[in-house]
Amino acid sequence: MDSKKLAGEKAVEFVEDDMIVGLGTGSTVYWTILKLGERIKDGLKIKGVPTSKDTEQLAIKLGIPLVDLSVLSKVDLAIDGADEVNPKLALIKGGGGALLREKMIASISEKFIIVADESKYVQSLGMFPLPIEVVPFGWELTKKQLDKIGPINPILRQKNNTPFITDNGNYILDCYMKRIENPEDLTISLNMIPGVVENGLFVNMCDVAIIAGNNDNIEIKYGC
Repeated sequence: MDSKKLAGEKAVEFVEDDMIVGLGTGSTVYWTILKLGERIKDGLKIKGVPTSKDTEQLAIKLGIPLVDLSVLSKVDLAIDGADEVNPKLALIKGGGGALLREKMIASISEKFIIVADESKYVQSLGMFPLPIEVVPFGWELTKKQLDKIGPINPILRQKNNTPFITDNGNYILDCYMKRIENPEDLTISLNMIPGVVENGLFVNMCDVAIIAGNNDNIEIKYGC
């Protein structure tokens, strides 16, 4: 079985009736959402909170009932993918551009589960470019401020030769660092820069990581 499908479907085992479930974005959690759609047809009763417009459209197509984030103060369980996961379950997310909504939903989740194939499990974060969501106004200045933090090499994300626009109407600067020594300190430094909306470091947020290998092997790792 495809390792992404294996990890994505395994996460559905954590879902119970009457839960409010955060629905992540990406190619691995896609399989989670498909499986949830099947379970709902079989009688599972949940409500979903999508982290992106793409996920919202998929959930509607599959008949997953949705609830608006504005009426919630907590989510029972959120399931999402990651671009990198380290042994402490610190993450880089945002390769798909949904990092802000993903982090908002993860931050109010009683349990936050990450699904990934084994290629995403790394000893140190940083080989995957770290996404920083920034407001379009004065983004060049924000980029200069980011450069002052250190050699993080922020580059404006492009799509079809124009700036990539997030679901929130913002830009993304992808930062190329190769290795992030202290994710906890870096996330604070990044978010203190005016113009930065959010960064793709998810530190001390993930409770469970479901990592699947190509030989149908699944490892479930728990955070502290």
